[in-house]
Amino acid sequence: MNKISVVIITLNEEKNILRCIKSIADIADEIIVLDSFSTDATKQICQQNGVKFYQHAFDGHIQQKNRALDLASNNWVLALDADEAPDNILIEEINNVMNEPEADAYYFNRLTNYLGKWIRHSGWYPDQKLRLFKKDMGKWTGINPHDKIEMQKNATIKYIKGDLLHYSYYSIEQHLAQINSFTTIGANEAFKKNKKSNWFIASIKAIWKFIRDYFFKLGFLDGYYGFIICSLSAWATFSKYIKIVELQKNKTK
Repeated sequence: MNKISVVIITLNEEKNILRCIKSIADIADEIIVLDSFSTDATKQICQQNGVKFYQHAFDGHIQQKNRALDLASNNWVLALDADEAPDNILIEEINNVMNEPEADAYYFNRLTNYLGKWIRHSGWYPDQKLRLFKKDMGKWTGINPHDKIEMQKNATIKYIKGDLLHYSYYSIEQHLAQINSFTTIGANEAFKKNKKSNWFIASIKAIWKFIRDYFFKLGFLDGYYGFIICSLSAWATFSKYIKIVELQKNKTK
């Protein structure tokens, strides 16, 4: 059996972290949490549950997640967010592949719980994530705040069954707050890369986002919350691109 390190980054995750820790207790040879100086009970919960707990100032999702990887003592890593937990099928699959790995990395579906409802459409499912991999062959890349694991070109990647359960938001206010935070980060990153925008681009992209997710990706089948998710996703798109416009204006002043 190959040993596996589970790595998690946190900031004020007292509502979620215990569920996450318990969900992987039977498969993890070590659990590493890299915290961004939480002010709630996150540290105490981790220390009471056998976690290797570290702290470092947050300077970006990609930077922090790669820092957490470096703390892992095993080459096989399962990377999780504090609000995620593998279901029983996924746990069994991970155990199977750790017995006899046939690839260098594995991806699986993520199923999101939104205000108590499991969302199976709306562009949110299947939300495939590559999270189980050999750390000497992969690292976190992407554009903050949207990070992803990128494997070396010669790496083999396979799919495994089961869902990574994602307990996303407990209120619409929380969702709106994260949209504001993430779109600010995303707009700044895009602006640094000279991405251009205007009110027309922002509007068209937002309209298309709603149409695609609600109609083509069957968001209407998720009922009331499907409409809310698709509407807020469209708002997030508009917000990001209009923030780029404001950054452009401020540059010319």
